[in-house]
Amino acid sequence: MNAGSWLPVLLAVQGVLGGIDTLYNHEWVEHLPRRPSARREIGLHCLREANYGAMFVGLGWFQWHGALAWIVAAALAAEVLITAIDEFEENRTRVLPQNERVLHVFLTLNLGLIVALAVPALAQWSTEPTALVALPRGALTWLLTLLGLSGFAWSARDALAWRRLGAAA
Repeated sequence: MNAGSWLPVLLAVQGVLGGIDTLYNHEWVEHLPRRPSARREIGLHCLREANYGAMFVGLGWFQWHGALAWIVAAALAAEVLITAIDEFEENRTRVLPQNERVLHVFLTLNLGLIVALAVPALAQWSTEPTALVALPRGALTWLLTLLGLSGFAWSARDALAWRRLGAAA
């Protein structure tokens, strides 16, 4: 398998680990959408969920050739920035449970692998004529589609929580 072939696998790992972090830590343990002090963090999560939703669906179904490769590069750069700001915000506003800290280490390492594999894939894709090239991968594509739709839905939910927490303040 070449670098581009591993991207969907690592994205699926990111989606599953991120889902565990969201459901267990953010919702069940910390109740972030109900905490006014977590409003900024919820806003960052809203951006992250939408960004990953787009990457899960987009890279689950297609290779992004030519100028379109820059869209994927921008989404990855945005995620690195969101991760850095979110880590700063979390450490500024709350004490993270130990399991959440450990999970964040694995999420960040996996994001690093995604970026490391994306760079050569995007470099190669950018030399091709501009086009979305369909490349469905069976069950993996459908898993990424499900994760993407979940990411979009959770982003909308967090946007509503962000708005509600702003009105409460």
